[in-house]
Amino acid sequence: DLIPRAVVFGNPERGAPEVSPDGKWLAFAAPADGVMNVFVAPIDDLAKAVQVTFDKARPIRQYYWSADSAYVLYEQDAGGDENFHIFRVGKDGQGALDLTDRPKVAAQLVAMSHRHPDRILVGMNDRDPSLHDVYEVELATGKATKIFENPGYINPIADEDLHLRFAQQFEPDGSIQFVVARPAKPTGVTWEKRELVPSDDQLTTQLLGLETDGKRYYLADSRDRDTGALFVVDAATGTKRTLLAQHARADVGGVITHPKTGAVRAAAFTVARPEWKVLDKTIAKDLAALAKLDEGDFRVVSMSYDDKTWTVAYAGDRRPARFWRWDRKRQRGTFLYAARPALEGLPLARMHPVEIPARDGLPLVSYLSLPPSADPDGDGTPTTAVPMVLLVHGGPWARDGWGYNPLHQLLANRGYAVLSVNYRGSTGFGKKFLNAADRQWGKAMHDDLLDAVAWAVDHKVTTTS
Repeated sequence: DLIPRAVVFGNPERGAPEVSPDGKWLAFAAPADGVMNVFVAPIDDLAKAVQVTFDKARPIRQYYWSADSAYVLYEQDAGGDENFHIFRVGKDGQGALDLTDRPKVAAQLVAMSHRHPDRILVGMNDRDPSLHDVYEVELATGKATKIFENPGYINPIADEDLHLRFAQQFEPDGSIQFVVARPAKPTGVTWEKRELVPSDDQLTTQLLGLETDGKRYYLADSRDRDTGALFVVDAATGTKRTLLAQHARADVGGVITHPKTGAVRAAAFTVARPEWKVLDKTIAKDLAALAKLDEGDFRVVSMSYDDKTWTVAYAGDRRPARFWRWDRKRQRGTFLYAARPALEGLPLARMHPVEIPARDGLPLVSYLSLPPSADPDGDGTPTTAVPMVLLVHGGPWARDGWGYNPLHQLLANRGYAVLSVNYRGSTGFGKKFLNAADRQWGKAMHDDLLDAVAWAVDHKVTTTS
């Protein structure tokens, strides 16, 4: 039976649940008159959810709590112009306020702090469209005070006192200069050069964040190596650095940090599917239990400030996201909801990771979905060749991953095999793989796709006739 397109591509029933820092509330997105808006509910009673945003035209996709749990913050643009503003609203839906109410401004959240929960740092490009100055914004009133006029930096990082500490600057040759803020008297800061990231490493090397006490920061770094490994670095000098986690074939991806200290507790590396490397032994049993709680790969969505309550999302290949509340003390999960319950129990297709060699030997991590009629036992080996769709991701600085994919499912349900290929230039596989796409648009990058199609023909997934 054909699965209706509306079931596959329509609004989910609910989006990801964000637990409030005090652990008492959940914020999540859900459709209201066909548009995804934000709702807030007591963590133990989703039936008492209250709608707190009321957009009639555009879905709200990004939302998070203020540090004191008083407000839900959310980001929204107008008509798809991508000039996102940051709004705040009370958890009862009252008192909505645009914190960045300036014309033609694209706002960026820079920092929030549990030490100063009544304010946030926001980047706004009101002075120069190409640069974001940093403002301290009071959540209660929306009063904005400029604290930094940007001379040309990107990605500012602040500490728990909302003082700017680090930033980056592009150099003419494509390299990136890390700069560190030093106190200057009587007010303000001066910026000193810390270290240079060559152009070949700038997509695989980045600052990940500071610990709360400001003494150490975390760095994904591919310099003098191929893959981006996780390091912790002394913030005062930048010279003392310790390797925490690495993978021979994958860059460090997602990390789990402690909500109070900011310390990285685990890091994920993804070749075909995520592999977690635990750094903090106190969460080892949590991650082991979560790996068995539901089908698919998990990620921690949010944490309460006391670290007792987590919200967790699971992504399987044959079911969309499912969300759980995890009680760390009891080591017990409570199922919250499925994002698309209408799809559960339907005959969805498996997604199989496959590694396809390019003509020059470069390994292409790819994902194959077969219609159930061509693969009745679900082992990824077709019993008969079928028409195939080569589904090419955008970018090239992006990647395909394993999990529920609506296009894969719709096409497989209609009798097509679907192949997604991480061609050279895709992210996550180290800088050699990434930079192998330089000057190869329409050349070796395209050859990778042709080689993947030839592989599918050779393996009788599809035919050329």
